[in-house]
Amino acid sequence: MKITIDTLEKYLLNRYDGWTNEQGLFLKLVEEIGEVAEVINMRAGSKQSNGSDLDTELGTELADMIHYIVAIAAINHIDLTTIMLAKDKQASAKYHHDINLETFIMNKEK
Repeated sequence: MKITIDTLEKYLLNRYDGWTNEQGLFLKLVEEIGEVAEVINMRAGSKQSNGSDLDTELGTELADMIHYIVAIAAINHIDLTTIMLAKDKQASAKYHHDINLETFIMNKEK
């Protein structure tokens, strides 16, 4: 099953709208960033591993980060898809990339 950003935004808006605020979600995001840093440090050998599967743990923590990022956008009615496409197009032009995300997606759909 594939998850689109649009679907995730709608789901998280339904979950959080009206009872939480961006500050609370942002604090959870910061907590998750710390957990990603901890796993990356374990993978690099800078911190003692707890014996868990670090690939799975990293994926889980990254998913948590995405959750809170998209939730912040959702409760603020920000269309991340539109913004991400525009931002990538801008960055691709600035850094002279051969392709931007929108073109990549259109080519992939052919």
